[in-house]
Amino acid sequence: MQDQTAIKHIISRFAKEGYSVHPGALKALTSVRNVDEVVDKICSSVTSPVIRYEDVIGIIDSGREESFRILKDISGNSRCEGNIDDFVQVFNSRYSKIRNILKTRISGLPVQHVRRMPDGRKVQIVAMISEIRESSSGHRLIEFEDPTGRITGIAIKGSPAFNQCATLVPDEVVGVSGNLTRDGLFIIENIIFPDIPANGRESVRKDVGIVFTSDIHFGSKEFLQDVWDRFVSWLNMEMKKEKLQELAESVKYVLIAGDIVDGVGVYPGQDQDLLIVDVYEQYEKAAEELERLPDRIKIVLSPGNHDAVRQAEPQPALPSEIKSLFSRNVEFVGNPCLLDISGLKIEMYHGRSLDDLMTMLPSVDYSKPHLAMYELLRKRHLAPVYGGRSLLAPEKEDYLVIEDVPHVLHSGHVHTFGYGVYRGVLTINSGTWQSQTSYQKKMNLNPMPGYVAVYNPAKGIARLKFA
Repeated sequence: MQDQTAIKHIISRFAKEGYSVHPGALKALTSVRNVDEVVDKICSSVTSPVIRYEDVIGIIDSGREESFRILKDISGNSRCEGNIDDFVQVFNSRYSKIRNILKTRISGLPVQHVRRMPDGRKVQIVAMISEIRESSSGHRLIEFEDPTGRITGIAIKGSPAFNQCATLVPDEVVGVSGNLTRDGLFIIENIIFPDIPANGRESVRKDVGIVFTSDIHFGSKEFLQDVWDRFVSWLNMEMKKEKLQELAESVKYVLIAGDIVDGVGVYPGQDQDLLIVDVYEQYEKAAEELERLPDRIKIVLSPGNHDAVRQAEPQPALPSEIKSLFSRNVEFVGNPCLLDISGLKIEMYHGRSLDDLMTMLPSVDYSKPHLAMYELLRKRHLAPVYGGRSLLAPEKEDYLVIEDVPHVLHSGHVHTFGYGVYRGVLTINSGTWQSQTSYQKKMNLNPMPGYVAVYNPAKGIARLKFA
């Protein structure tokens, strides 16, 4: 049908059933092939006399096949050689990408280059943080750098800028406005973070269940087999409670954000914590355990710092000799990666950089890991600090910049569980399946094993505990 003919037909069909149609719902229906069948389903499910867009899109989506796509992943695309030019290139890429993001957030004054800042005027720059220190008078001194040069700015103690600077970390890129005095003193007035839009991105209401988990650590003495067994039983719908069975039945994907196995030689004295000392045999154990999950579920594995790939991020997917151990329903991706599941965009990142943020920022700690993840979104970078816990591979471009705002940011690594919503983006840190190791005891880290987040865009998020 032509659009106008289709519109008249749809209006007529609903009118016969006693309904009027909102323009947004009407527009969504014009692209549907089996429109009469969809109209019948809508009329049998709604209670309001007005058909809304929300009523329509849920029915339309329920009839569509689920789709899975990898939108961004370093796997197969790594080109770094590790020389000085590569490091220059990756930091230039970071600066350029985030500068383009900041251009959409900075208004009013034009953006100046550091070397061409005019004296005696209010100015704006986009720069990378080279150094953060405190003066003898308690003011904050920030050294900024762009491709043209460096300048040190001062945030006066007690000023709004002074408080803003408390959340800055080295190597992140920000916008800065302030006054450059005639004697060359740059007084900071405002820090503009690249951040994500206030409302995140458009919502997706696809009825599909997704389990978010990480840090299983197969091969460790502290791996909690009995807790894992309860999780497997739940996915196989062996739990007696009806609600748990319904939730398990809705699950189509299990996303594992790294540290599938415990690895070998990752931390001092690790050999004392290993049940399986050969890393290949650890992956054999992992393959056997994931084989127990229902065939209807697609499993997505990304690596972490305990896995058998390079430590520097971005990390490629596991090598082919390990992939061959697993069944066909397992998809291997790099760390980080951007996925699209039926229109839901998911940024999956193991989360090693969270250690850096939690040691540098007083506002975040291990008990609420999702709050540190808010900072990653605010800074628009998954590992803003170079030279800390998270190693950086000098690729031709910076794969860790958050260019495309996701619906979900999923991480692990810190072994604690938490979730929240930041500017419309759901952040999930998915805990662990390992009890406290001797190394964690020394570091005073208290894990939260056995927690699982189950997210259905059409129904919301559920937290399950198997420990």
